[in-house]
Parts: sequence; structure tokens; C-alpha cells
Amino acid sequence: MNFKALFSGMALAFSAYALFSISDAFSKLLAGSLNPFEVAFSSGVFGLLLLPFVRKPHESYLDAFRPRLRGTWMLRAVCVFVATAASVKAFMLLSMPEALALMFLMPLFVTILSVTLLKEKVTAWAWLAVILGFIGVLIVLRPGVRPLNLGHLCALTAAFANAGSVIAYRLSSAETVRLSLLGSSLVGPLVGDGLLMGLNATWPATAEAWIYLFGYGFLAALGQLLMMLATARAPANRVALPQYSQMVWAVAFSYLLFHQSLDGWTFVGIIVLTASGLLNWIRQRIRYESLVIAQHLARWEHHRPAGNQPQTPR
Repeated sequence: MNFKALFSGMALAFSAYALFSISDAFSKLLAGSLNPFEVAFSSGVFGLLLLPFVRKPHESYLDAFRPRLRGTWMLRAVCVFVATAASVKAFMLLSMPEALALMFLMPLFVTILSVTLLKEKVTAWAWLAVILGFIGVLIVLRPGVRPLNLGHLCALTAAFANAGSVIAYRLSSAETVRLSLLGSSLVGPLVGDGLLMGLNATWPATAEAWIYLFGYGFLAALGQLLMMLATARAPANRVALPQYSQMVWAVAFSYLLFHQSLDGWTFVGIIVLTASGLLNWIRQRIRYESLVIAQHLARWEHHRPAGNQPQTPR
């Protein structure tokens, strides 16, 4: 296992989820003023600004839209389209912690899909972490006690679509043209959300609305780029776990930006969700240190002078 690639991948995933959180806040600020599909469409439009920074000198911009692996390219495009449309609608209808709590089912979906489709090895500790996270989601939502609405369905849909996107990135590991990988993240919102917004799209009326729209669209696309780079370096079930850091952003935005307080049970659920992420980090840290020690011992045994080899008893 390449540990440098693993931890760089997870660092990129942390950065991607931070950008997703900030872009989600921008989309919530646009609630009531713009069509949610129009907001999601902007991630494809403003994401086109990233193409010059991804393209290599010998590549053509058309490579973004002519993939080598058409099946996984289309799968990524569809997943990103569904995820952007559903998540924007969810954040417009729900508080950020409540929407994110349902989207935190994504690591559970990724773990299941990575085992069934990618044949990746997932330990019992990893399963325990995602199950604990699922319990935290149930505590936050308290189904049967609190009414569920379209926003909850959209958040659940976004969680599954995001999981599919992570799996699609892993399946496309043979795709060597980064422009093509990014292109699928842009085509999905451009085509899917572009069709859905239809005749309901309106021109942003104020400079403030334009700033919010650009903030959502560009940061969402940049987050997709970082997620693409992350999944190229680390297994899918590892890349999904830093998503828990989004709850810190969500709580901060709820209090400081949207002035929405949280009840006691929501905090309990958040603590359980955070504990599930912390459990997995501790598990991975212990495993990493054990493997490093084992590698050092193996190198020492390999390079030890022959005269220092233990003598076999006669």
C-alpha cells in the first residue's frame, strides 16, 4: 500500500468536502430567489473555468467530452447531475445539519458498493464505524417523531448519487485523461439540470445573487475536481470518510449565517456521527503505524549483514 498516496488522497477529500460545504451554504442563500435546477446548472457553467488548469499542453479541450471509457464516464455524469440537483433542493428545504445528516449515509453506501462492485477489502472496524454513523443519522432525524418531507428524500437521493460518483471514479482508474474525468462532472449538471430548469429559469436580479450563484457553482465544481484527484489516490471507502468534517461546517453556518439553533437530540446525533468518523480515523492510524513498523523490520532483516544472521542450532 502506498501510504503517501493514501494520505494525500484523504487530504484532498477533506478539502473537497470543505468546498462542498461552503458551496452548499451559497445554494441555501439562494432559496426562494432562483430555481434549484438553475443553481445546480451553474456548477457546470462555472466549472468550465477549471478546464485550462487541468488540460495538459498536448491535450485538446475536446478530450473533456470524448472519454476512453464511455460507460463509467456516463455513470459519473448521471451521478453528479442527480447529486447536484437533489442536494441543492435539500439544502433549500432543510437546515444544513439535517440535510447533511441524511447525506452522511453516503459512506455506508460507498462501503457497500466498494465491497460488491470493486471487491475492496473492508474490515469489521470500518463496518462498525458506518453503522454507528447510521445510528447518528437516525437520532438526528428521529423518523416517526418528526415529519419527513421532500427535502429528506432529496438528501437521501444525493447521498446515494454521491456514493455512485465515488465508485465511478474508482472504476475509471484506467482513464488517463484528467480532462475527461472532469468533463463528466460538468456535462451532468450542464445537460441534466439545464433541461430540468427549462422555462422556469430567471436571470439573477442582484449582484449579491450573482456572487452566491458563482460561489456555489465554482466551488462545487472545484470540489468535484479535488474529489476526482482524491479517488485516484485512495480507496473509495477511505475517501468517503472525511465527509464527516462537513458537519462542523454545517453547525457553524447554521448558527452564524442562518441563525438556526439546534435541539439537544440533534447535538446527540452529531456527536454519534462524529464518533463514527473518529473511530475510523483511530483504526486507520493504528493500522498505518503497525504496517510502517512491519515494513521497517522487513527492510532491516533484508539489509542485515550476513554475519549477523542467527545461527541455526546443530
